[in-house]
Amino acid sequence: MESIRVFAGDCTVHFEGSRERTQRGRVVVVAKPDRTVLVHDASGYQPVAWLTRADSLTVESGPGSFGLVARAGEQVLTVESHDVIGRPEYPASEAGVPVGNHPETGEPLVRTSGAVTALDSGVEFSLPAGATVRDETCDDCGLPLMRVERGAAFDICIDRQCDPLDDHVKARFDGGWTCPDCESPLRIIRRGGRLLTGCDAYPECETAFSLPAGIVVDDCECGLPIFETARGRRCLDSTCGVA
Repeated sequence: MESIRVFAGDCTVHFEGSRERTQRGRVVVVAKPDRTVLVHDASGYQPVAWLTRADSLTVESGPGSFGLVARAGEQVLTVESHDVIGRPEYPASEAGVPVGNHPETGEPLVRTSGAVTALDSGVEFSLPAGATVRDETCDDCGLPLMRVERGAAFDICIDRQCDPLDDHVKARFDGGWTCPDCESPLRIIRRGGRLLTGCDAYPECETAFSLPAGIVVDDCECGLPIFETARGRRCLDSTCGVA
């Protein structure tokens, strides 16, 4: 699991870049896993100095001192201690919306931007684009279910190994549409991490379409299905322009 490092003491803080400034005081320095460095003093909510997602972060720590140098392009933030109060390190994770507890370990599960994460172990269950986590749990493993729209709405386990999305999509749509170039069946395949409909005549015919996050609602004039997506209606062939 990643950690947040905290440094506290009497420090000189120097920033070079669009502005140049040198300050000294008893401050708290927070160094995050993404190399963001924040320097806080006793006043206000905003840091007195910071550098977000630096290209590089160097930390030097001795028996009675510490120093940090963060660089992002031409910007440089330097912190040099004169007196050290403390420098603890704490485990940290991305905060998210609570979605229950792990059925085996009991640890909290949270929904972050693209995954469900177990807070104590850091185990992640990556979510397909557009997936929503349900209140219901999987009958087989006890983890939360997610709703994923890939031609139809599927309620499946967040653990891909427990209940693979590909199996559901293949059972529903494999061979159900026809290649517009050679009239062979379109198969449900995964290539390069993406779920696609690919021509059964491959490699003679290389026609393939990325399967959008949405539900099939109609047939397009070109013969392919039309999907209702979060951005509106579109043909399976994103270049078709008919919806």
